[in-house]
Amino acid sequence: MAGVSPAASAATVPSSVAGREAIGGRAPVGGYVSGVPARPARQTHTTTRQTSLQQVVLPDVFAVAPREITAAQLARLAKLHYVRNLIAVAGGAVGIKGHQVQVIGVNSNQFRSWTAPQTASQQSIWTALAKGGFSTTAAVAKRLGLRAGSSYRVTAARQPSLGYGGTADIGIPGVDAVVGSATSRQLGLLPQIGVLISAPGAKLATLDAQVSRVLGQQTKFISLRQHKVSSQQLPVDGKVSGGRPDSYLALFQDSAALYCKGLSWTVLAAIGQIESADGQNEGPSTAGALGPMQFMPSTWSRWGIDAFGETGAPNVMDPYDAVPSAAEYLCASGATHGQAGLSAAIFAYNHAQWYVNEVLALAQEYAREYG
Repeated sequence: MAGVSPAASAATVPSSVAGREAIGGRAPVGGYVSGVPARPARQTHTTTRQTSLQQVVLPDVFAVAPREITAAQLARLAKLHYVRNLIAVAGGAVGIKGHQVQVIGVNSNQFRSWTAPQTASQQSIWTALAKGGFSTTAAVAKRLGLRAGSSYRVTAARQPSLGYGGTADIGIPGVDAVVGSATSRQLGLLPQIGVLISAPGAKLATLDAQVSRVLGQQTKFISLRQHKVSSQQLPVDGKVSGGRPDSYLALFQDSAALYCKGLSWTVLAAIGQIESADGQNEGPSTAGALGPMQFMPSTWSRWGIDAFGETGAPNVMDPYDAVPSAAEYLCASGATHGQAGLSAAIFAYNHAQWYVNEVLALAQEYAREYG
């Protein structure tokens, strides 16, 4: 958010700081971004590619309840402070080739957004789930000698033969395999026994305690938060497509190259995803922030620019204006001055350390997928 707090999207809680001013302030997240950086923005030149970035939700915790989670309980969880999104899954143990395998059953269209970009982009995995197949972690595939394209008898309430779609990074420690909703029912998995929760601003101990009060004290928790900043170099490219970007990916790449030389496009991509899911939730937020990069009106009046052939007054709702404007704002806030400068610039975009952590974590995911 270039400057404010989160509004509520699907399963979101309004932020306690809603109404504060900053650049952006979007629905999916909380916190706020403030005023204007001290240094003037600068412009420069440079990147591109032609793929689209799928929606990404970074999960913070996986909670396994002692019994089936009811619709009323899910509604209560969605109202907890800091909860941005959640998704319930089925689960249980099945047998494959004489080995016990822990499996979850998911709505694959929803769950795909909760996986790492590398996994979300593996179309073969999602095709297999849609066709009633299953996928496993690489470790399980190796241990059981599974081969993509083959079928295997899965022992549960019933014993169907399921097609194996290959390996995937499921992203939940202790979960070995995943199936779609229809297959989950066929196998007799426990419905809605687990819930993935995205609550980026919450302390995990506090979140766990709040969730336990809703689901029961015997609820088990697995932390999924990976907010350590790795030493991986975020990709910086000096080339541009030479034309008008035709996807959000190309727009992020060209905007970083042309309007903040030295800034990794993955940072813009992460901010765009967290703020609006790349234009899918453009506000206004509870604080009044607007557009794909969630600018507050007062911040936009100073930092909004026309770019990529757009004319007239800069339009906060137009990604061809909003993304380059965000690049300039980050650059002026010191984003190209080493890791400390980048963190400070992201903090200027939204005054919350969890926001910095989440942006950098997602930027590193994009770097692994597209870099």
